[in-house]
Amino acid sequence: MIRKVAADLKNSIRGKVALIFICLMALMLVLIGLCEFLFVERFYISRKEKILLESWNWINAVDETALPETFESFCSVNGLTYSVTDQNLEPLLTNGHQDTDMSGRLFGNILGMEDENSKVLEETDRYKMIRIQDRFSSMEYLELWGTLENGHYYIVLTPLQSISDAALISAQFYAYIGLVVVVLGAAAIWLVTKRIVQPVQELTELSKRMADLDFDAQYTSGGSDEIGVLGENFNVMSRKLQEAIGELKTANVKLQKDIEEKTQIDEMRKEFISNVSHELKTPIALIQGYAEGLRDNVIDDPESREYYCDVIIDESGKMNTLVRQLLTLNRLEFGNDLPSMERFSLTDVIKGVLQSSSLMIEQAGARVIFEPDGPYAVWGDEFKIEEVVTNYLTNALNHLDGEKIIEIRLAEENGIVTATVFNTGEPIPTESLDRIWDKFYKVDKARTRAYGGSGIGLSIVKAIMDSHNQTCSVRNYENGVAFSFTLEAK
Repeated sequence: MIRKVAADLKNSIRGKVALIFICLMALMLVLIGLCEFLFVERFYISRKEKILLESWNWINAVDETALPETFESFCSVNGLTYSVTDQNLEPLLTNGHQDTDMSGRLFGNILGMEDENSKVLEETDRYKMIRIQDRFSSMEYLELWGTLENGHYYIVLTPLQSISDAALISAQFYAYIGLVVVVLGAAAIWLVTKRIVQPVQELTELSKRMADLDFDAQYTSGGSDEIGVLGENFNVMSRKLQEAIGELKTANVKLQKDIEEKTQIDEMRKEFISNVSHELKTPIALIQGYAEGLRDNVIDDPESREYYCDVIIDESGKMNTLVRQLLTLNRLEFGNDLPSMERFSLTDVIKGVLQSSSLMIEQAGARVIFEPDGPYAVWGDEFKIEEVVTNYLTNALNHLDGEKIIEIRLAEENGIVTATVFNTGEPIPTESLDRIWDKFYKVDKARTRAYGGSGIGLSIVKAIMDSHNQTCSVRNYENGVAFSFTLEAK
């Protein structure tokens, strides 16, 4: 756990910044402590030297027999012991030590008896400042002695042991305080770096989300500094990338749709060529076979030749019908044969189709029921709607069975007229209901071939109704099938 925290601190900006600041602070404190340890005693001694000189200047400028109280206070505060003697070293004025002690020290300094135990710090023609170690007490003193302008001698000293002790105590105190400052400073730096690094951490998280293509992420910390500007640039970049990816997705969807459409068109083309080839293969083979038979005089009687000719004419007619239907379907699907909208009577159109198909109805033995209750005026292309009715009726006749009833019904609801052509017979298999509108699709291929169907009629119906923006549908019943289409009446 500790290693993980240490690794996180080492690898995070906050940890690095905090560690750098803490190390710098600790280094500064160590340097200051080292300077204090090395130089504070020297600094104190330098201050004491100035104090000793100040006392020298003071007593040299006034009558020593009438020193002001401020001088005594000055000496007391600064721990100074002084003595003034005449030329015979007889004490005139002193404080602290016995007069003989101070006189003896002065006498020893004058005669150079203490040169081995002393170190000269400053020397002029009037005074000498030395650092001396007392031979009896082993204590160090800072002394200044010399001859005053009036000829008297003056000696002043201060112990250095107190300075050393004070320096040591100060260093120890500084070490304790420094440790506390480091701890408190580290906590303060940790809190401050959190506020400083928080925007950077937010930008890091934002960049991760953007790398995962999550462009809803936004920089929210704000600010007008460099990080704030960077965050705002991230937001702008996120919006632009989101727009760009949206455009790419749209283009990709369109491209995918185009590819699917192209694939579908290719498949439809292949299927179309295959179906057309299949539909034309049989009549072409029959025409070729019977034509070769006629050429080679395979038969001699006129009746057989007439049969051969009838087969050729019949198959040619089927081919002509197929080609015509394909051309019609092609024009409708590609929008080259738009409906000519006009208002006409749907009842009259159905009656006309029934009349023109009366021979086919009679041959099929069908009973047609059509009992309209009005003219049912509708909008559409009368010629194309007639073709729809004809296809429905022809389809009903070709699949007629059972009671052989064909019933045509018209109904209007909400301005829409629905025409339904019902015939008795076998229902269409459920799996084929959605495919009967496809080109060349045949539910019963053998039966379709028998009546010469090509599987295009219902495709033409679907294309015509799509061009009218109307619907066509089929529904199974127990005894038959009903085909319907709609037209606008309003």
